[in-house]
Amino acid sequence: LTLVESGGGLVQPGGSLTLSCATPSTGYDLNRLHIGWFRQTPGKEREGVSCISTRAVSDYYADSVKGRFTISRDHAKAMVYLQMNALKPEDTAVYTCAAAVFGDSPHNMCTGDAESAFKAWGQGTLVNVSS
Repeated sequence: LTLVESGGGLVQPGGSLTLSCATPSTGYDLNRLHIGWFRQTPGKEREGVSCISTRAVSDYYADSVKGRFTISRDHAKAMVYLQMNALKPEDTAVYTCAAAVFGDSPHNMCTGDAESAFKAWGQGTLVNVSS
């Protein structure tokens, strides 16, 4: 399973970006997978930003992004999005989406052992929030 992120870039503080996660791999449907968005900056631990269950029944947001970021699914396109509003310089990071066939609650998947929970990871897309 290959995951591809897109939508990163340079944005001014207070601006918005929407990240997308898709798979070109045949035989896999993101609608049937648990998806998480993670971010990492040099020298810091990876942070689980947001996770969403299959069928979008439940989701989780890190406190640092709650109220500003929204995770969603487009079932028709089998894609997952991370809408990021009111961006801050501290949101600057490489954002990566990850997928899991079997999952726990989005909270546990985002805050637990992500390497064990998620079996497929994208290459990441850089979000740079700067004036």
